[in-house]
Amino acid sequence: MSAAELVIFDCDGVLVDSEPVANRMLGEMLRELGLELTQEQIFETFVGFSMAHVMRVIESMLGRAPPETFLRDLQARTFEAFRTQLRAMPGIEATLDGLGVPFCVASSGDHEKMRTTLGITGLYPRFAGRIFSVTQVARGKPAPDVYLFAAAQLGAEPAACVVVEDTPPGVQAGVAAGMTVFGFCAHTPQWKLKAAGAHATFDDLRRLPDLLPT
Repeated sequence: MSAAELVIFDCDGVLVDSEPVANRMLGEMLRELGLELTQEQIFETFVGFSMAHVMRVIESMLGRAPPETFLRDLQARTFEAFRTQLRAMPGIEATLDGLGVPFCVASSGDHEKMRTTLGITGLYPRFAGRIFSVTQVARGKPAPDVYLFAAAQLGAEPAACVVVEDTPPGVQAGVAAGMTVFGFCAHTPQWKLKAAGAHATFDDLRRLPDLLPT
């Protein structure tokens, strides 16, 4: 395992505790379309994937395309909920202060979403200029594209990158990129992240600086 030269964070569920809020909003809108899914089903089916993938799955479940306004309305309702409910993940500020190596974010969310979530939580200035989205690459997670793109933009070799992920598709993406992947099990069971290929798992972000390979 190479010494870490770059830490690449996923955003939702790692930097910001957005997934419970976003999943509730998605569940409400799916119910309005006649799809009754539990929060666990929503997490299993949608979390960690790009919005393009999410929309394809919803269309398949419905047997028809959702209304043209669905995505716009979902984003508006989710962002409104974020403004009052969103928090940074516990310990992330201390973690970033203690890393000692460069870091960035590479997410399945688009740039507008990250500007919103990182902005609300006060984390945006820490990542400005080092924010990467699957909308900038050909394929979303579990393909490795966004992680390879982030590393290339910052001049880091994949083998010297550590990925911090909280979902199986994200873990698979980091592994496929040839990077060391730490599975953060705040909302996902440890065994699922290990099964996806995580090299190690942890449940407290403040432990991360001590876990980095040197």
